[in-house]
Amino acid sequence: MAYSADIIVVGTGIAGLTAASLLQERGFSTLAFEKNSYPGGSCASFRHQGYTFDTGASVFYGFSEDDKSGTLNLHTRIFNRLGVRVPTIPDPVQIHYHLPNGFEVPVFYEKEKFLGALVRRFPHEAAGIRAFYQELEAVYEILSALPAGSLEDFVHVMQVGVRNPGKTMALAVKTFKSMGKTARKYIKDDELLKFIDIESYSWAVQDAVSTPLVNAGICLADRHHGGINYPVGGAGAIPAALCEGIKKFGGAVEFGCDVEEILLRNGRAEGVRLTTGETFTAKAVISNATVWDTFNRLVKDSRYNVPENKFLRAPSWFQLYLGVDAGVVPEGFHVHHIVVDDWERYNNIGGTVYFSAPSVLDPLVAPEGKHVVHAFVTDEMHRWSGYKRGDRAYKQAKEDFGTLVIRRVEKILPGLSDALEVKVFATPLTHQRYLNRYQGSYGPLLYPGQNILQKPQNRTALKGLYIVGDSTFPGQGVIAVTYSGISCASYIARKLGNPLDYLS
Repeated sequence: MAYSADIIVVGTGIAGLTAASLLQERGFSTLAFEKNSYPGGSCASFRHQGYTFDTGASVFYGFSEDDKSGTLNLHTRIFNRLGVRVPTIPDPVQIHYHLPNGFEVPVFYEKEKFLGALVRRFPHEAAGIRAFYQELEAVYEILSALPAGSLEDFVHVMQVGVRNPGKTMALAVKTFKSMGKTARKYIKDDELLKFIDIESYSWAVQDAVSTPLVNAGICLADRHHGGINYPVGGAGAIPAALCEGIKKFGGAVEFGCDVEEILLRNGRAEGVRLTTGETFTAKAVISNATVWDTFNRLVKDSRYNVPENKFLRAPSWFQLYLGVDAGVVPEGFHVHHIVVDDWERYNNIGGTVYFSAPSVLDPLVAPEGKHVVHAFVTDEMHRWSGYKRGDRAYKQAKEDFGTLVIRRVEKILPGLSDALEVKVFATPLTHQRYLNRYQGSYGPLLYPGQNILQKPQNRTALKGLYIVGDSTFPGQGVIAVTYSGISCASYIARKLGNPLDYLS
């Protein structure tokens, strides 16, 4: 058969681009299709009236230049491998939390500064605080010592196990532990345990009891090692650099190409068909769509359907992209904030406000004398399903809800309403339209008590079809989906006879 490419990638989210770039650098031909005119999916940027807005992700790990720190420094190592550069600006605070009862705490890069702030608030829990965060540190130390690769690759697993028997066994034990249950071994104060919950909810959209300890060890320890770094020019710099790497080694990324179907023959994926009717063939197909979109929309054989209730479905988002007069943002204002008005509602739809002002770090994303403000809350498709794009009622509903969120943000930015110069609102309908995500969802989550290894890996029931992204191990977040892309590339490369070298 004459193949269009060795590997076809459906969607240019960070996971798909990561897999394609590493496989292309290794000598395999790759062809990625993207329905939009830009790459990145939830980790992208768009320009509007002189402002650069991040579509979703804005907290980035994995960019440390120190070879001995960071969650394997995955971004740095990948871009070094590809020979491309993504300049970043270090952020001294991961998130500044604004919580009920006047509880405020910035999570500083300096670990002792952060822990000291918690101890001052909860002096009676000083020992428990240090013991719990040391548990996260122990997970991080194990993960940072092990090379990234596929858990489905027997050779990789054996090599890692033989070379690091103690760490491998310790990590296996920790995969059965919950972040919240571990916290409760050391901490009793109810308000402090709520803070541990919001630490988890900030990226996992689940409370700490429902969040695997291994996930927490990556995100909540690495912020004090590799730290948080913002790419110059916005989130879109990351997918743009991955596309540059793919093209540098001869691969192709095609925009404005919407995949209608993953083509099957005798239980094997052999290519894709676009909405234009064009077909392309490959030895392997990688889907960057959610597990529901992959098997309930792109794969037409109903025998492979995935019920929604196989996983917990994370909510979608209502997002506000705001251009504001710089005078409303005070000197020394931190970039990322989370606002919780009521502990009883923090994990309800819209209960927590996420907020960032990346122009505090990178003035280039806003016109001179202006700032970018990005605020968002969880939302659900059913609240918007009765509206149609462009209708006056839809525009008014967005305006009304956006105004409510802005008022809540004014808790930390007084006068924001009067400083607005640009407003763009996005609902779950927007997420579904641009990202092709089922219900506009943030993706599938594990049920409480499930082991993190029960998250789908890259292989599927169909030969030649692989999945990457937040539907797969280890889950949500840019650094997590980056890992899934590395894992997938590693498995495919070995299967096709030219294994990847470990990233270094």
